Amino acid sequence: MPTLPFQQVNVFSQDPLRGNPLAVVLDAQGIDAARMAAFAHWTNLSETTFLLPPTDPQADYRVRIFTTLEELPFAGHPTLGSCHAWLAHGGVPKGEEIVQECGIGLVRIRRSAAGLAFLAPPLLRGDALAPDLREQVRRGLGVATQDVVDARWADNGTGWLALRLRDRAAVLAIQPDYAQLQGLKVGVFGPWQASDGDEAQYESRAFIAGDGAPEDPATGSLNAGIARWLLSTGEAPERYVISQGTAMGRAGRLRVERVGEALWIGGDCVTCIEGQVTL
Repeated sequence: MPTLPFQQVNVFSQDPLRGNPLAVVLDAQGIDAARMAAFAHWTNLSETTFLLPPTDPQADYRVRIFTTLEELPFAGHPTLGSCHAWLAHGGVPKGEEIVQECGIGLVRIRRSAAGLAFLAPPLLRGDALAPDLREQVRRGLGVATQDVVDARWADNGTGWLALRLRDRAAVLAIQPDYAQLQGLKVGVFGPWQASDGDEAQYESRAFIAGDGAPEDPATGSLNAGIARWLLSTGEAPERYVISQGTAMGRAGRLRVERVGEALWIGGDCVTCIEGQVTL
């Protein structure tokens, strides 16, 4: 059985134990999809990634992303965590930016003093939820009707839908009934109030019913979709911070920045475990 380089990376928090963990298997060529899926199920983390040589000449590396249930074409914290691990493993980008190849195509990643940030993909779907679906999600989250400000798709390749709630308190009070949310990827967010402080401007949560990790501590793809929603309507500044994971005892912080037409989603990455894995 092959023994491969391995890292476990904490994403979207400087504190190694308060972000979103990601398992990264490097130099994974020769491992078939069934074995990748089995290892991802075994780790029981929200995502596990496998780094491979690119097939597109523009890319620096290729990544395959697995949850405990399925393979994803794109996800945010695996993008940043995989890039961090690739660089730490000696990866040298072909240009000023790093270019990742994944299921949705090529994703640009930039480095700065603030850390890594990925270029948010466009929304594949951003329309309002149908009334019956909106009501199903509201009931599944246990949210009062008056607390829901809006409900839309925030799908950039990962299938997210999102509810905007009146404030952070309403977001943190959610106790989901996963049976009613089965088959859905549901995000919620709401603005911080003055009494919450100024460390962030929004609070979000992410729920995936049936997954080994049914609530995600810090979710790049969801918050990228929410950011496109907010910036398209002029409801958010061009630079802000989203807090996530509070209800789980985590301290995820996702940095959003719009530069012209480009929307960047960034955060801190810390390697917590480094060694080898036998597959």
